Amino acid sequence: MDTDQQQQQQQQQQQQQQQQQDAPSYDRMSEEERRFHAELEFVQALANPRYLSFLAQREFLEDTRLINYLKYLLYWKQPQYAQYLKYPQCLYFLELLQKPTFRKELATAEYAGYVENQQLLHWLHYTNNRTQPPQATVSEEQESTSQ
Repeated sequence: MDTDQQQQQQQQQQQQQQQQQDAPSYDRMSEEERRFHAELEFVQALANPRYLSFLAQREFLEDTRLINYLKYLLYWKQPQYAQYLKYPQCLYFLELLQKPTFRKELATAEYAGYVENQQLLHWLHYTNNRTQPPQATVSEEQESTSQ
């Protein structure tokens, strides 16, 4: 093995060690920090329509304890908590889960598929609308060609 390969291996090992040190260790967390991370993870899981459908099909969304917990989790909409979310669309689903009709409809595969498709379409068009420059109007194009 040449020295370049040895250096690469050492760098990889150092990076892995650094990542392990940077990652939060549940052993070193306080009870409040553990709860925060658990709630953060659960709230973000609500961004997945398939997971919501799973919960609905197994009637978890009919349990008053879970419904009350979902109401409690609305505090994540506050900016000081929302800043930690990687998937902000989970807040939209959290809001929809407050409605009994939405919870009931999620149990059907067709409706869950519809919700998932709408989410994908939103991502597709939101990204396109934000990354593409606005197209010139017809009158602007005519002006530029006549000059």
